[in-house]
Amino acid sequence: MAIDLPILLRAYAVGLFPMADDRKARSVFWVEPEQRAILPLNGFHLSKSLRKTLRSDRFEVTADQAFEQVIALCAQSADDRPTTWINHDIEEAFVRLHQRRLAHSIEVWQGKGSERRLVGGLYGLALGRAFFGESMFSRATDASKVGMAWLVARLIVGGYSLLDCQFMTSHLASLGAVEVSAEAYSSMLGDALADGEGEALSGEFSALDSLDAAGAALRLPGSDARTVSGPVSGQLIAQLITHTS
Repeated sequence: MAIDLPILLRAYAVGLFPMADDRKARSVFWVEPEQRAILPLNGFHLSKSLRKTLRSDRFEVTADQAFEQVIALCAQSADDRPTTWINHDIEEAFVRLHQRRLAHSIEVWQGKGSERRLVGGLYGLALGRAFFGESMFSRATDASKVGMAWLVARLIVGGYSLLDCQFMTSHLASLGAVEVSAEAYSSMLGDALADGEGEALSGEFSALDSLDAAGAALRLPGSDARTVSGPVSGQLIAQLITHTS
């Protein structure tokens, strides 16, 4: 049964999100963790090796260019994840949210021309100044870390204040994610949604793209003197994350 989008959005606005028992499940259940994983946008852990990978521009990173591919790959089984909580109803609902410009994806590509392939990515929902990260996948070393770094930089530039990661994993912890109580999360969520009404977006997920297209100077948050300029590169992403951490 198709998930009602107004109900889905209201659920996220009060701290709930849907999951399914497995890929073939015909129903979903609603989850509200007692301990919520979040990644503070000023606390992303940029290791020396990840900084080097970003600056090398070994990967090409895009946004909202292959949303359906990303969610389909996130829903695939893997060696460390024989099943998935993303059933077909959840996938279909998020495709509809993407069509309404509420759900977004980050894509990480490797190779050129006919050798270009999608090796990592993530997707999530944007409401107000909150981004609800749903799932990610990786088919190459550091691909998911690069995708997360670009997401954090995009959210910083767009004026977001909350990156919800739902459940803690060792991978997220290595990137700076922390756990907060349900009560603390509710307060953070309320603040992040306070500037928007209903589905209105106060965060600008496309702000980094506008910078790239315009080639304009970007004044780094909290600085009156230091600027960087487009086009957007891994070097710029590393500078953004470093300056705000």
